[in-house]
Amino acid sequence: MDLDAVKRYLEKGVGTSSEVDGLPPRFLEPLIMNSLKVDLIEPGRILCSMKIPQRLLNAGNTLHGGATAALVDVVGSAVIPTVGFTGPNTGVSVEINVSYVDAAYVDEEIEIEARALRVGKVVAVISVEFKKKKTGKIFAQGRHTKFIPASSKL
Repeated sequence: MDLDAVKRYLEKGVGTSSEVDGLPPRFLEPLIMNSLKVDLIEPGRILCSMKIPQRLLNAGNTLHGGATAALVDVVGSAVIPTVGFTGPNTGVSVEINVSYVDAAYVDEEIEIEARALRVGKVVAVISVEFKKKKTGKIFAQGRHTKFIPASSKL
């Protein structure tokens, strides 16, 4: 096992810290959301579509798993206010999991459906499903659990 190769891989961005530090705060959300279009929004459900951009591909030229997980986070969080939650934010992630069952490719049209399974006083549980628009085939499924902080009574 080449431990130095692993270290080099993980540290390959170290020399460009000025470029990375120059990125605006919260740059990740616009990076993944720039191609996102909301097709339907109703209580407890959001349906989005997007054409997979080149910037979200992994080394295998398929939609990056991290981008998929970030979409679970962002679209999943957005469904919480649709059920009437009025807090100052949608809470903090307690758990995000994604099952990847197929690949999606550049310029492929996909649908992302988020459903609020439960939004209680302190916990929200969201399901997010990714489908290929052309075939309707599921290629990833996510579950997002968030802790919702109590709003101040003052």
